[in-house]
Amino acid sequence: MHQLLSAGFTWVQLHLYLGTFVFMAMESSVLPVPSEVVIPPAAYIASSSGHGIIGIILIGTAGSWFGSAVMYWLSRGLGRVFIVGFGRYVMITEEKLQRAEHWLHRYEAGGIFFARLLPVIRHLISIPAGIIRMDFGIFSLMTVAGSAIWCTVLAIYGQHVLGSYAELHPDWKQDPDGVRHFIQSQSHWLVLGVLVLCALYFLFIKLTAKRPAAA
Repeated sequence: MHQLLSAGFTWVQLHLYLGTFVFMAMESSVLPVPSEVVIPPAAYIASSSGHGIIGIILIGTAGSWFGSAVMYWLSRGLGRVFIVGFGRYVMITEEKLQRAEHWLHRYEAGGIFFARLLPVIRHLISIPAGIIRMDFGIFSLMTVAGSAIWCTVLAIYGQHVLGSYAELHPDWKQDPDGVRHFIQSQSHWLVLGVLVLCALYFLFIKLTAKRPAAA
């Protein structure tokens, strides 16, 4: 995990947009790459170099969709039995898969969108979507929408919050563990952002829910 984190951190610095795309695609697959240590540093680097964060948000969203699409089609083609058997090699337990399946059965297409804002479920939700053969267009739409919001939250966070850490630690680019620990220590801002998004999402669902016709 440490080697993967260090490699991702270095790649994002050397190949800003390509690195962001590749590691966000990995984050949306079965590989343990936390988006919290990809998008915030990339957004800060882009912002401090005068490029802004819009490109990072778009590239991060595209990478998330690509990784999710790969997992969707693999799961759809290989089936649940193979995924469960293979999953133990990449830390996908049947319990985690069952949680993702339960989530998808409960919230359906909206669950894809909402899952992109939650840890653990975020990188697993593509698997049950593929297994049950959810319409790929709807899956893609919900994935892009949820990923765009999550990448936006992380990018704004990186642009403003990570800057304070970088000012105090000029060698932060050589210290991925330090950046990760700092982000985790300030994660209450991310939690607050996600809670606001959750509240807005449930309000939207409530306002747009179909009401039963009067008898």
